[in-house]
Amino acid sequence: MKIFMHKKTHFLMATGLILLLLLGSNAFGDQTIKIGIIGPMKFVHGEHIWFGGSLAADEINGAGGVIIKGNKYKIELVKADTNEILSLTDAVRAMERVITDKVNFVVGAHYSEAVLGMQETMADNKVLFLCPGSSHVAICERLAKDYDRYKYFFRVGPPNTHFAGLALAHVFMMHIEDVSKKLGVKRPKVALVYEKGLWAEENVANTLKAIPEESIEIVGKWAISRTASDVMAEMTAIKAAAPHIILNAVSGPAGVPVSKSWGELRVPAMLCGINISSMSLVHWQATNGFCNYQSNVTSIGRVEITEKTIPFYDKIVARTKDIPAYTAANTYDAIYLLKEAIERANSLETEAVLTSLEKTDYRGVMGRIKFFPKGHKWPHDLICGPGYVTWVGTQWRDGKIETVWPDGQARLGEEGYKGLKYKGTVDLVLPPWVVK
Repeated sequence: MKIFMHKKTHFLMATGLILLLLLGSNAFGDQTIKIGIIGPMKFVHGEHIWFGGSLAADEINGAGGVIIKGNKYKIELVKADTNEILSLTDAVRAMERVITDKVNFVVGAHYSEAVLGMQETMADNKVLFLCPGSSHVAICERLAKDYDRYKYFFRVGPPNTHFAGLALAHVFMMHIEDVSKKLGVKRPKVALVYEKGLWAEENVANTLKAIPEESIEIVGKWAISRTASDVMAEMTAIKAAAPHIILNAVSGPAGVPVSKSWGELRVPAMLCGINISSMSLVHWQATNGFCNYQSNVTSIGRVEITEKTIPFYDKIVARTKDIPAYTAANTYDAIYLLKEAIERANSLETEAVLTSLEKTDYRGVMGRIKFFPKGHKWPHDLICGPGYVTWVGTQWRDGKIETVWPDGQARLGEEGYKGLKYKGTVDLVLPPWVVK
């Protein structure tokens, strides 16, 4: 009898161990949080939305998932190509597709005009939509006018066109000072190159508003298509106008010919601004290295903005063989914001998570993330500036991208930048042919 009981006990223990192993191999069971990841996947903007989102999801799942009422939930990403750079109709349809696929939340999108259309689909279906790529102020101004309809939208990045214009103004002013000091030019001449579209026109206007009028002379404006494949005629005309600085704002594939033609023609002027194509290592190959010494404004560099920035940067490089464009960093932070909001709410219910998101105060890879509250002129918009998300200025140097701003200098009446210089930041360099 004792022998039988002994064998029975061992049998039960072995069975229990097998069950535990089986449960451990599928710790999440059927509990899943579906997140739609949308963007122009054939372009750097969308590709990096996926890079950042998939890295965050893998990390969260690997660490045990999202905890709701003591239960572990796995994040499942649903990928959709919006094709928004080429078609606004395709963009709205992509949003409709992921919602039809019964996602809990949507993260992504880039082009401001497309996002305005996507917001209608979001509002009709009451689905939380975190955007890491679009900047026009009108997108969050809608919440101020009709909060109950559009409250499901949160801009995780980039800075809206007001803040982006200010960040670019600081970097632009650094270039103005460098040209004045090193070339002895009291009032540098400036050429403006920007794509036709809401965000670019607004950004350039806001940048120029912040710059003292007497510090520069505008020698011309060139508006181009965001999909232009050849801007040699425009760059030749710019060279003839003899500027010292070219300020560009380009989000589409036209960013490649802008950089390439500037380098090929050896235009004796610094090229700075926002050029999204140039945020990727692919840009170096695409321009045959003619982007060398071009400077840019983006979300992060390989500098210590927070303790999370460099580890994230290095993981993206190891995983993709590319550096993270602004949408990668913003999307990565967006997925973690959702995780925190869900766990604070202890629920997947939309209104509960929305209320929790409004309380966000998160230290992410791009800085301290908080949103403007209901009642502000930009509800659910990203708060930007010293102490929050600043963005950075970068410069191409022989196939690498270095961070050059914030450089510790206070400009344009913003004392918050005094002494602010992230570890790893280097000095801005004038292109040798400009000095010559």
